[in-house]
Amino acid sequence: MHTPGLKVVCPSNPYDAKGLLLASIKDNNPVIFLEHKLLYGGKGGRKEKTSLDPVMDVPTDAYEVPLGSVEIVRAGTDVTILSNMVMLYRALAAADQLAEQGISVEVIDMRCLLPLDMATLSESIRKTNRCLIVEEDNLTSGWGAEVAARLGEQEFYYLDAPIKRIAAPDTPAPTAPNLEEEYLPSVETIIETCHSLINGG
Repeated sequence: MHTPGLKVVCPSNPYDAKGLLLASIKDNNPVIFLEHKLLYGGKGGRKEKTSLDPVMDVPTDAYEVPLGSVEIVRAGTDVTILSNMVMLYRALAAADQLAEQGISVEVIDMRCLLPLDMATLSESIRKTNRCLIVEEDNLTSGWGAEVAARLGEQEFYYLDAPIKRIAAPDTPAPTAPNLEEEYLPSVETIIETCHSLINGG
């Protein structure tokens, strides 16, 4: 993200993957196109027990998803969660459980990290007054740090609590499945942090 001239996209579903890829090919700038291996089941039928399977209809005709756009995948009024790729699905699972507790969560898919769609993010923060960023990246210098800094500068007076971040710790990524689960942000941690935000930070 800190390389001038690059654009960075990271789709979380097959529809966006095709639309963003076509938009990337047509763009006159170099685009870094990130894919998550656990989302490859979106085309149907991966059998790895840890993979997700977000199967959906993808038009056969050409279409583009605009670069520099994010998507509100769930509307809410109490907390905004910003996440992408696999973490988006954990954020949505947490939002489902929080809804049962009377907490309305807005979930935004950060499908394009550069350029940043600050207008949509700001509008959401001004509505919910709280923000949680969930990323699989390491905490230090991840994309969430940049987004938090910009939102803190631009929307400080709309925030009822400090912006929170959940990310992987600043350690090498483990390869054992049980350690990987401890390493990555969990649905439970997202729920706990949302409660903290609702209670003032």
